[in-house]
Amino acid sequence: MNLKELIFKCRRLIIITIHLALVVSAYLLAFFLRLDFRIENQVWQLILKTLPILVCIKLIILGYFGLYSGLWRYASIDDIWRILKSQVLATLCFIPVVAFIYTFDSFPRSIFLLDCFLSFCLISGIRFVTRLWREKFRPAIGNKLKRAIIIGAGEAGVMVLREARVNPKANIEIIGFIDDDRNKKNYRIQGVSILGSCSDIPSVVEKYGIDEVIIAIPSANGEVIRSIISNCQIPSLRIRIVPGLQKILNGDLEVKPRDVKPEDLLGREVVSINEKEIRGYLSGKVILVTGAGGSIGASLCRQIVNFNPKEILLFDHNENDVYYLGIEFLTKFPQIKLRTIIGDIKDVGLLKRSFSLYKPQVIFHAAAHKHVPLMEENPIAAVKNNIIGSRNFIYAADHYKVERFILISTDKAVNPTSVMGVTKRIAEMVLQSKAKMSKTKFMAVRFGNVLGSDGSVVPLFKKQIEEGGPVTVTHPEVKRYFMSVNEASQLVLQAGSMGKAGEIFILDMGEQIKILDLAKELITLYGLKPEEDIKIDFIGLRPGEKLFEETLLNSEKDKATKVDKIYIAQSDYFDAHILRRKVKELEKIANEMNESEVRKKLQEIVEV
Repeated sequence: MNLKELIFKCRRLIIITIHLALVVSAYLLAFFLRLDFRIENQVWQLILKTLPILVCIKLIILGYFGLYSGLWRYASIDDIWRILKSQVLATLCFIPVVAFIYTFDSFPRSIFLLDCFLSFCLISGIRFVTRLWREKFRPAIGNKLKRAIIIGAGEAGVMVLREARVNPKANIEIIGFIDDDRNKKNYRIQGVSILGSCSDIPSVVEKYGIDEVIIAIPSANGEVIRSIISNCQIPSLRIRIVPGLQKILNGDLEVKPRDVKPEDLLGREVVSINEKEIRGYLSGKVILVTGAGGSIGASLCRQIVNFNPKEILLFDHNENDVYYLGIEFLTKFPQIKLRTIIGDIKDVGLLKRSFSLYKPQVIFHAAAHKHVPLMEENPIAAVKNNIIGSRNFIYAADHYKVERFILISTDKAVNPTSVMGVTKRIAEMVLQSKAKMSKTKFMAVRFGNVLGSDGSVVPLFKKQIEEGGPVTVTHPEVKRYFMSVNEASQLVLQAGSMGKAGEIFILDMGEQIKILDLAKELITLYGLKPEEDIKIDFIGLRPGEKLFEETLLNSEKDKATKVDKIYIAQSDYFDAHILRRKVKELEKIANEMNESEVRKKLQEIVEV
């Protein structure tokens, strides 16, 4: 056992010994001060008779207030308050003892106040000296402390300041705060000045030689975060962010700042879901997820395991994605029964075997061809996968009496101008038509782009930035809705508990974001300057693309649900018999590989 381990093992005994020494010192010093440092033998005898009584009283009361268990490096106002209460109580207990024994003869009454005050100063002082030493003289892990400023002079900002001071691994020195509240300027927080507002960031960085900016505003929305980042377009300036306090309190994340992620640019609030309702339809059930290896499918699977399903069926044609997802589940969730199904949703034989053998009770249908330009070039593939494959799954779910079927749709199905959007809209229509005559609860969930998913612009932009540019944007005014993958999957699970008969649920995606702004902000996160370090090229809108997306058809009206961020689209009536006939005609044309006729038939169907 080394010295450090021995000290740690005997820590409480050492603390009690230190408090004993401080109590004795305070009592003696009280007499010295009261008697001008001239103590006669008679007084010494008085001290020796009363000191053991005082020590016993104070050590017991200090222990009662928990002052032997705190970490001195984190001393706080709460510690001061407890020390003060303990010393006042100890003095009030000591006074009657002295009165009973000596009736105050030859005992200076001012000693009680002096001793109480000096004990309080010594016991609290040693704690704050320890904290001061740790914060001011801690060793740096690296060769040089990085100079940083904190954006947000609130509770989260103070938490970051404390973390930076007490944690040597942080390896940063906080130079100042930035806050848009003009009334705070030039004030100090724990000795650190508030240097200005967000618009002052470039000048502050230059003046003080700042290496890092830490965003500590957990309540900030996406617009605020993007505005801050736009002021940080300074080469080599690292930007980090403190995660939301709710996630910290839940134990999901640490207080420590981390690098800004693309989803932080959305600034979305934490999703509030009704776990009891979701558990009600997932717990103990066999759950099948198509497209399980994709971004949304995999995220759904990771969320589903939290609700104790009987078994999860991972259905995908990409064996690599499903393989790695399966390995992840075996490592993190060994208690969950898992089965992989490799195949195509258009394979009717595979569907029959899978449904009859595994008997899924809840289906999340996330498999689809989603890439707009590629589907414009390959409309037959879009038809076969997004319409025919989805129809096969919908019909199989009805035939095998699946309890719930949730179709993952897209905002591009609204007033569609692309092949991909049209095919997804027709899939919604097929689902709605089957819902009218089935005991299975069919529903669709419609939302926009998932930030960071395989098909979104973020991975493309990151790759282009890492290669030195240029970053390609279709149009300077193009806008899109974005959600984080976790938010989308949680709301899909919530919507799954609500559907009954062909509803199309719309997820609230906030405001649309300009793709150009997103590109600039991602470049800034790499410590580079847009247009100077990384060029941005405009390549023009590709076939089927819009300048902006919509969430409702012209004929639809949305209505709120009991769950925040989820709405229901109420669509106009369409003839289910005509739809089935036209989809069969479309399937025949697609099998004949006639692209021009496929495009015509698609347009004809969405106008049914």
